[in-house]
Amino acid sequence: MVVDLDETDIKILKALTSDARLSSRQIANQCDVSIGTVLSRMKRMEKEGIIKGYSALLDHEKLGYELTVVSEITVSKGRLLEVENEIARLPNVCCVYDVTGLIDAVIIAKFKSREELSKFTKRLLAIPYVERTNTHVVLTTIKEDFRLT
Repeated sequence: MVVDLDETDIKILKALTSDARLSSRQIANQCDVSIGTVLSRMKRMEKEGIIKGYSALLDHEKLGYELTVVSEITVSKGRLLEVENEIARLPNVCCVYDVTGLIDAVIIAKFKSREELSKFTKRLLAIPYVERTNTHVVLTTIKEDFRLT
């Protein structure tokens, strides 16, 4: 379900995605609205599921996650959602996407070592109904930012 947002909602979201630590007063000043407007709009957007939570943006490489991989998965026997949900619970998995094309799903994951990646790949292949995987190691990250700004 798509929710209609007005210009004020969008300004508030942009302020939050640039810095989720901003106070309601700071957001109100940036957006040229009252604190009450900011609080009520944020509460509404939380209730509607537009704002799912608040978090910090991390530099994964500085935390030791030097390997980012994109794994393509092919699944058999109509068990795609079941397999995707199982994969989504695995450690190191950042994203799981249902996709169109020759493959069924794309997984993005981060690892500290080749050994972790190797174990992960073998674990993927051991999941029932996973027919095939094709894993790409990211050489250089040009942009990795899910904020809509």
